[in-house]
Amino acid sequence: MSCFPENINAAQERRKRPGPASGLGGRFWQNRKSLKAVSLFFALLLALGTAGCRGKADTASHAICVAGSTSVQPFAEKLAEVYMEQHPGVRIDVQGGGSSAGIFAAQQGAADLGASSRELVKAEKALHEIPIAWDGIAVIVHPSNPLTDLSLEQLRLIFQGKITDWQAVGAPAHPIDLISREEGSGTREAFETLVMGKTEVSPGALVQDSNGAVREIVAGDQNSLGYISAGLVDERVKAVAIDGILPTRENIKTQKYKLVRRFLLVGRETPAGQCLAFVDFILSPQGQRLLEAEGLVGVR
Repeated sequence: MSCFPENINAAQERRKRPGPASGLGGRFWQNRKSLKAVSLFFALLLALGTAGCRGKADTASHAICVAGSTSVQPFAEKLAEVYMEQHPGVRIDVQGGGSSAGIFAAQQGAADLGASSRELVKAEKALHEIPIAWDGIAVIVHPSNPLTDLSLEQLRLIFQGKITDWQAVGAPAHPIDLISREEGSGTREAFETLVMGKTEVSPGALVQDSNGAVREIVAGDQNSLGYISAGLVDERVKAVAIDGILPTRENIKTQKYKLVRRFLLVGRETPAGQCLAFVDFILSPQGQRLLEAEGLVGVR
């Protein structure tokens, strides 16, 4: 059986109730980011319903729904693939949508587990959280870019829009094509916390809705600068050092590299049944080795 008794139909029913303070989480409507999270949630809810995630037939066949962070998604998909091979009677559906949407889906019972690449805020702390891995936020450029290092202050000024040309940081002169993530993204929220502080990302940045999209743009644009999960860096892009420290596995593990965040799974209740078995697998030596092999740092 799945983790929680309420299925997606109940969550959809709450959508019909009037007013932001009834079934939509009240305080989530108080600011722009919250509105973004709610709209992302509805898009995710539609996708889940279309895909059959948490549907009645799936519950009968032990389906588990994991939804949220696009940073966590490829790693969750790999874990699910291996787990299902070992447990043929279990189905695990993994969906994206962003950290805030995944957290909200878990709160509403539309997903068994929400995946988040950011820490929970006060209004979300009632959720049961399960850290599964450590990840670095890698700042990436095109491989042909000779830049190898940025200071944290330079990185902040670039994303504020106060440094706009590569020449200012020691690379050949050319305007910087700035790439960022969308509001509601756990990667963006972690980046804002770790890098931007109280300042805001420049509205001139090109906004993308996944780590993969940021990576593709940087891989095809010699003058671009973006940030993605360190576990997703490949030969198509180059990670630059921040204050002389590269986002290697060892530097992330020791937190010598400063742009580090946790990957979390969250649920309305403590996992039970097949969901608990899947979580136990993720935290087992085999599951942690899988995450390490995919570029993350295990929590155990």
